[in-house]
Amino acid sequence: MTKFLLSLHVLAAIIAVGPVAVAASMFPKALRRAHEDAEGAASPRLLYRVCRVYAGVGIAVPVFGFATASNMGVLGSAWLITAIGLTAVAAGVLALWILPAQHAALEGLDDAAAGGVGVAKVAARLGAATGVFNLLWATVTVLMIVRPGSTTGA
Repeated sequence: MTKFLLSLHVLAAIIAVGPVAVAASMFPKALRRAHEDAEGAASPRLLYRVCRVYAGVGIAVPVFGFATASNMGVLGSAWLITAIGLTAVAAGVLALWILPAQHAALEGLDDAAAGGVGVAKVAARLGAATGVFNLLWATVTVLMIVRPGSTTGA
């Protein structure tokens, strides 16, 4: 059962977190391009939708993760608690920083008063937020693979 749950956990992480990481990384450039070309607004809107939808799907990652950890009897392990904390921070960065900023940027895209400098600043901030989000997930991934104190010999 543990292998099955672990497989679901890893698949959920790949299927849910991967698209968010890629779409969020692509959004700032697409936003700058859309500001220059009014017809190019479809691309950042699609990327925002990908981020929003897959963020919801991403709830499966910790659900399967907790089930796997419980089955393995490692819920109290320091590496897992650290990974859970970093996952919560990454979710917070996505839900409280990236998605609202993307939404606001899309709303402001049609506003002719928003100059290129404003869009450039928003795009830069979104790039930074996405970098933080991706770095957090990379750290969680390393923790899940290395698992300090693991008995698997890895």
